[in-house]
Amino acid sequence: MLTQRQVVDYALQRRALLAEVYAGRTGTMEVCDASPYLLRAAKFHGRPSDVTCPVCRKEPLTLVSWVYGDELKHAAGSARTVEELTRMANLFEEFTVYVVEVCRTCSWNHLVQSYVLGTRGLNSGKPRRRTAAE
Repeated sequence: MLTQRQVVDYALQRRALLAEVYAGRTGTMEVCDASPYLLRAAKFHGRPSDVTCPVCRKEPLTLVSWVYGDELKHAAGSARTVEELTRMANLFEEFTVYVVEVCRTCSWNHLVQSYVLGTRGLNSGKPRRRTAAE
């Protein structure tokens, strides 16, 4: 997406948590705790990924995008499809998207990425400052 900014990747946290699970220091019941609401959102709003579940290894993970922001009002805290995110990015000034991976078989879930979308700063109306290199 063109307006995607302030991207945070949570791969290191995910890797550390899975290392704890594989070593037996953290139980699978502690990490496979997706709420029914999250599982339902994965079914209706999620998109399949190419990554197989790291816990049960039975099916590919589903990615669910959650939106939050003051400007969204009642839509804040809801799951959205990629098409809806694209449309919203052109309508709202700024909101945050949190992408969660979910296994619909064993209920593994983990925050994968967060980023900001919106029109803030894109069409400010001011001419762009020229630099000496231009």
